[in-house]
Amino acid sequence: MARKTAKTAQEILLADFQTLVSDTEKLLDDTKVLAGDQADELRTKIHDSLLKARETLQLTEDSLRERGQAAVTATEDYVQANPWQSVGIAAGVGFLIGLLATRR
Repeated sequence: MARKTAKTAQEILLADFQTLVSDTEKLLDDTKVLAGDQADELRTKIHDSLLKARETLQLTEDSLRERGQAAVTATEDYVQANPWQSVGIAAGVGFLIGLLATRR
């Protein structure tokens, strides 16, 4: 369940960032009608920044996927190796959440 939630949140964040980059590229294309050296220079700077942002996004996405998968694998290995400790930890966390929820 937590794996699906984290994966979904990550996918939503990445999709939102990709949409932002796409919208900025569209805005850049729409400003082609502007004339002047300053407009050309501004478009060039924005285009370079977008390329860097896309590269950074791709590297970040790859890194997050690798680290997330490593965390999931480590957790699954721990739970399989120590099932009773995992049940005890889960029960303790559930108890604490229940205490906090009843205080409100």
